Amino acid sequence: MPQLNRRTVVLASALLCSGAAMAQAYPSKPIRAVVPFAAGSATDQIGRAFAEKMSATLGQQVIVDNKPGASGMLGAAEVAKAAPDGYTILIGTNSTNAALKFLMKQLPYNQDTAFAPVGYIGSVPLMVAVNNDVPAKTLKEFVDLAKSKPGQVSFAYASTSQQVSSEMLSSMAGIQMNPIPYKSGPAAMTDLIGGQVNMFTADFAVTVPQHKAGKIRGLAVTSMKRAAAVPELPTVNEALGLKDYELIAYFAVFAPAGTPPDIINKLNAAVNAAANSKDVQDKFAANGFAVEPGTPDDLARRNKAETVKWEKAIREAKIQPQ
Repeated sequence: MPQLNRRTVVLASALLCSGAAMAQAYPSKPIRAVVPFAAGSATDQIGRAFAEKMSATLGQQVIVDNKPGASGMLGAAEVAKAAPDGYTILIGTNSTNAALKFLMKQLPYNQDTAFAPVGYIGSVPLMVAVNNDVPAKTLKEFVDLAKSKPGQVSFAYASTSQQVSSEMLSSMAGIQMNPIPYKSGPAAMTDLIGGQVNMFTADFAVTVPQHKAGKIRGLAVTSMKRAAAVPELPTVNEALGLKDYELIAYFAVFAPAGTPPDIINKLNAAVNAAANSKDVQDKFAANGFAVEPGTPDDLARRNKAETVKWEKAIREAKIQPQ
């Protein structure tokens, strides 16, 4: 028995030394950053900007790999089953890491235990926008239009934030709209511009450029306060005389559960360096994106709080799991 105990101790020590050596040498090859949404989406734009800066800090390329589908579930599932060695990370969102378990009857991963928090990236409001031919100049006029045509007015969505924000609006405004799912935000925006759908509530990175170009009509923003990026647009609360409407999309980096802490800390330092970069801040400031550097523990606490918030929002929007 003593001999067995000594062997156990030796084996455990060897494993610890191996893990420490791996972390010390990390990274020794390129890192794959899975973006669970399509190219051109808000998550993709933010993920690519952060990947470029992280590459410089880590001394190895951080390569973006788009894996869109099922509101981010497909890409997140791929990271959840990846080796916990720091070479596959997730550019996660409120969809993949807070809301999906309340929208899906079954996930291919445990949202609460499958990932190790790395670092918070930041957050951004959404814009409620309509096709230019929709006969509504304000959100109040749009709600009145929808009330006059129950179930005939459509909205697009390609992520949980887009879906939940629209369903929350429907519930709180007392209207019934027809939801149209899309594989990507850019595809939904194309159809909004073309008039195939009436309304699209989406991240500023997708909506603000089109609104400013006059290709769509922004009606309101989903934050509690007006956004500096589009100060002419009221909040949903202002526009409809509500008090409690708010929905903010957030972005963060996660690794597979079991990734060594030393590797997590190296990745966190790279995320924070990117967040503190003036280039990144300037690039997204016009789109209302607010960076918030922090520790892995900060992200763990925030993600737990966001999960509670999204559960409440989904329940109040009366969305049934699919």
